[in-house]
Amino acid sequence: MHLYNLTLQTPTAINQAIVGNFSGARQQEIIASHGTRLELLRPDPQTGKISTVISTDVFGSIRSLAAFRLTGGTKDYAITTSFVKLHQETFGKSGARRIVPGQYLAVDPKGRSVMIAAMEKAKLVYILNRDAAANLTISSPLEAHKNAAIIHHIVGLDVGFENPTFAALEVDYTESDQDPTGEACKNAEKMLTYYELDLGLNHVVRKWSEPTDPRANLLLQVPGGQLASSDRFDGPSGVLVCCEDHIIYRHMDAPQHRVPIPRRKHPLSDSGRGMLIVAAVMHRMRGAFFFLVQNEDGDLFKVTIEHEEEEVKALKIKYFDTVPVASSLCILKSGFLFVASEFSNHYLYQFQKLGDDDNEPEFSSTMYPSFGMADPSQPLPRAHFRPRPLDNLAIADEIESLNPILDSKVLNVLPNSDTPQIFAACGRGTRSSLRILRHGLEVEESVSSDLPGIPNAVWTTKRTEEDAYDSYIILSFVNGTLVLSIGETIEEVQDTGFLSSAPTLAVQQIGADALLQVHPGGIRHVLSNGHVTEWRAPANKSIVAATTNKRQVVVALSSAELVYFELDLEGQLNEYQDRKAMGSTVLALSIGEVPEGRQRTPYLAVGCEDQTVRVVSLDPESTLETISLQALTAPPSSICVAEMMDFSITRVEPVMFVNIGLQNGVLLRTVLDPQTGQLVDTRTRFLGTRPIKLIRVQIQRQPAILALSSRSWLNYTHQNLMHFTPLIFESFDYAWSFSAELSPEGLIGITGSTLKIFQIPKLGTKLKQDSIPLSYTPRKFITHPSNHYFYLIEGDHRVIGDDAAAKKLGELRNQGKDVDEEVLELPQEVFGKPKAPAGTWGSAIRIIDPIEAKTVAYFPLDGNEAAFSLAVVPFSARNGELHLVVGTAADTLVSPRSCSSGFLRTYRFTEDGAGLELIHKTETDDVPLALMAFQGRLTAGVGKALRIYDIGKKKLLRKVENKSFASAIVSLNTQGSRIIVGDMQESVSFAVYKPPENRLLIFADDSQPRWVSACTMVDYNTVAVGDRFGNVFVNRLDPKVSEQVDDDPTGAGILHEKSILMGAPHKTKMIAHFHVGDLVTSIHKVAMVAGGREILLYTCLHGTIGILVPFVSKEDVDFISTLEQHMRQENSSLVGRDHLTWRGYYTPVKAVVDGDLCETFAQLPTQKQSSISGELDRTVGEVSKKLEQLRVTTSGF
Repeated sequence: MHLYNLTLQTPTAINQAIVGNFSGARQQEIIASHGTRLELLRPDPQTGKISTVISTDVFGSIRSLAAFRLTGGTKDYAITTSFVKLHQETFGKSGARRIVPGQYLAVDPKGRSVMIAAMEKAKLVYILNRDAAANLTISSPLEAHKNAAIIHHIVGLDVGFENPTFAALEVDYTESDQDPTGEACKNAEKMLTYYELDLGLNHVVRKWSEPTDPRANLLLQVPGGQLASSDRFDGPSGVLVCCEDHIIYRHMDAPQHRVPIPRRKHPLSDSGRGMLIVAAVMHRMRGAFFFLVQNEDGDLFKVTIEHEEEEVKALKIKYFDTVPVASSLCILKSGFLFVASEFSNHYLYQFQKLGDDDNEPEFSSTMYPSFGMADPSQPLPRAHFRPRPLDNLAIADEIESLNPILDSKVLNVLPNSDTPQIFAACGRGTRSSLRILRHGLEVEESVSSDLPGIPNAVWTTKRTEEDAYDSYIILSFVNGTLVLSIGETIEEVQDTGFLSSAPTLAVQQIGADALLQVHPGGIRHVLSNGHVTEWRAPANKSIVAATTNKRQVVVALSSAELVYFELDLEGQLNEYQDRKAMGSTVLALSIGEVPEGRQRTPYLAVGCEDQTVRVVSLDPESTLETISLQALTAPPSSICVAEMMDFSITRVEPVMFVNIGLQNGVLLRTVLDPQTGQLVDTRTRFLGTRPIKLIRVQIQRQPAILALSSRSWLNYTHQNLMHFTPLIFESFDYAWSFSAELSPEGLIGITGSTLKIFQIPKLGTKLKQDSIPLSYTPRKFITHPSNHYFYLIEGDHRVIGDDAAAKKLGELRNQGKDVDEEVLELPQEVFGKPKAPAGTWGSAIRIIDPIEAKTVAYFPLDGNEAAFSLAVVPFSARNGELHLVVGTAADTLVSPRSCSSGFLRTYRFTEDGAGLELIHKTETDDVPLALMAFQGRLTAGVGKALRIYDIGKKKLLRKVENKSFASAIVSLNTQGSRIIVGDMQESVSFAVYKPPENRLLIFADDSQPRWVSACTMVDYNTVAVGDRFGNVFVNRLDPKVSEQVDDDPTGAGILHEKSILMGAPHKTKMIAHFHVGDLVTSIHKVAMVAGGREILLYTCLHGTIGILVPFVSKEDVDFISTLEQHMRQENSSLVGRDHLTWRGYYTPVKAVVDGDLCETFAQLPTQKQSSISGELDRTVGEVSKKLEQLRVTTSGF
């Protein structure tokens, strides 16, 4: 078994974002790290929208990022640290271990040096400089190691042009290691240490070290140093130390200032809970600076420092606004704040004001004795604020993010869809959602209006070449033509010179200022002065097809003849003297646009009824001669010639594509060789059940092609590569470009008797997301076998459930306490639910209708119970009536896992599945983490035990159990009498149920421990598993062992066999293994394309969606694996990680080819492409065709 791995949706979680002028433009950009990808985002200051400039897979794991600028430079450089190279500078070859530097990164604000630190012990300092050719150079590393030290954070100090200095938070654990009582560990001091890089002596010294708050977690650089032009100081220098509940200003030989972190005034908040700062950003303006810091509830605070020269007078903090909890905050000079959210969507906010003149209470260090440092070990009195909706910020843009995907299903439930949708349960807390992902481009409709009849075509046209926008809409009906003018309103006009009594075949703005209409009886040429010249079709013949551009017209007559016209320099249409007989009825014609600076386009494509397409020359030397011929499998219904950029074919110039739509719904895309006129590199694709219509349109000033069948598709160029994506909209009968003031980049289409004007806002996206909001973090969801509803369980730890909150508020009101109603009414999806101590849970069961995209019913759980698993079970004891069983536990603690009691809640379905009725609850002794229907009963993984239950009157009855599992059962799958059990730490076991002896026996397991997070059966003997370390692997049981177990009626043979390696008597064999680089949360075996082969689709925590495609033939395996080997040598990783070691991070990669690496073939320079394809005995076109075919036929993407 060989698999091909492809990523359909790249990870959307941003774990770090930095800001700078990276492409050398005058504009600031953001580089976002997605863990294994780097993306350059450019916010547009005018529109406030963010666009992706470039995104690239680094085939490595990015641990941290920092931007720096060499002294006097205008372009920022990004340092990305991964495991192997830093600016091709290796500092550790054994992966991300705790003493390999790269976890923390700090740069000197003047761009002179950088410090890289590990979690423990190791710190390296590099000096950054320029060589004579002004290229960036890097010194050999200088060590600043400290043995037995755990490093919490590092930051570069702003010291102006003095020696670069770095500050670090360190804890020495020497004594804690030797003290068995644990006292030394409690008393260990956290030190703030300054390391100075002496540029003269070229070494690093520890300059200053003082104990600070033991709960310190984050350092922030405070501006300092003298300005070059004057004696004024930028700031006091030093650092802000963020601790639990406090922020302290510290610097060498300077008094400390401490302020409390304000808390929300909420009647239900947990008063014993500490408050940490999780993200922060410093921004300088002319002569001033401020910090925005964010706590773990998402509240932003503005921190300012009052100083005179280098002396700090006061440290001040006040509430600013509440935004989602961020992994990174970036402030742009154009007045935007980018919030890279820890979970769910990312946002770009615009500053409305800086919060200086509002009446929010401000807390200053001068309000407390000796600047708040009278007794550093005691907390300061609590400071409070009232949360409120956004005031200083306003949302400018939102970037959709699936992170984290916790569970998913792949189903086709939506009406009139021919491909399955992916349903993903995403998000955390009150910002969670169930997302419906559909392959295609989102369409924004702006106008929809009914027409008097059913038109068969629509065009728009300008009056003259110079017009910015279209002037007319022309609609062709069976017996006539309607012309509408576009102005303040859209209304019918009569005086355009167009013939309204016949249907129209083509409309074109021709020459400088004339219009052209082709109808079955002839051609009308309307000049700008209103004069009409008409060419009439010969007697007893009519025009059946036509194609036009700015200077040429070709029409086909019913007698299968072609007539060719060309515009002369006076603006008259001249007919070429000969007519070309084709010998078969012409069904479709197309010519391309006239190339820039040319008189004509030299080629015409003609499709005939005899299932051929011919390329005919329009060159003056060889007019209307057939150059080449291509045979088809069905009669053509439409042809479109267009020049489009596609770097995978050539980077020099646009490629001339001939797209041929057939009557059976298949599209052929061929390339027209500009020198010879031959058709080469044919690729086919099935679009739908109706004959295809092809229309050339403009999208974002680039040529694109609309292909209309039972679905509408768009073929367009994005970031210089060709994309072909369906539109998620009703199917169109005809469409055309539309440009008016309100929608300059629009399209106009007809569906039935409705005219629609629409635009396509987000090119380059593969999946359209629709979302259904949830109240807590989703845990799992399942489908019902006979209705279309989803049953979803959600729950959150350290959150008060709705019933407990109402009870507590009632008590407070009864005691006569003042309850702030306004704070209680704030929207929970922004501000979250009030936090509570560990062991408190809020949880619920939700029924969702995915077709209507709404919640049908919601059942909160009471008694501090949280739901962990669910299954729909047809109990045989009740004649196969379906029940919903939900595994819950009360007072659960996460680590170590414990609960006061577990429960199995059994519900009956009411109202055709739209309601639930609780029948009974069954107590269990541990948390039930996995449930599954099995042979008319319920199989449950309760803690370490596997049990089978049957239904009774008062509760579920335990029939059989097996307690020999190592940690906890997290997944269950079944076929026949076999149960596949996924263990939390010990991989996958095969168990079998033997009814005669009523035994559950384990007969096979894995020889390697694995932390299973998702599992599915590929066939009766094979399982595909995802683990917590980002690996996907396939295990297979020997078929002989499988038969032997099935033939043993009582299981006695298994009982007496000798166990191997303290486990089961048989072991599974690993047949495929691949490191994805993201925690796998679900795996499904599905077919993504109608009639396509089955594939494995997996989703991951950071929002990755990928597929594993089985190869069909040995030739494919050899071809693609050889290509992968060449790509490993040619396309080295951006961060210098060796591809083979990255994909085999925990276990060597086996029998899986990295499709993402193979697909970068299209981005290689032409020379490299030719040399690789030469080694493979193929042409470049054949290689890219094979790669495209692998992707399209299996995923449809």
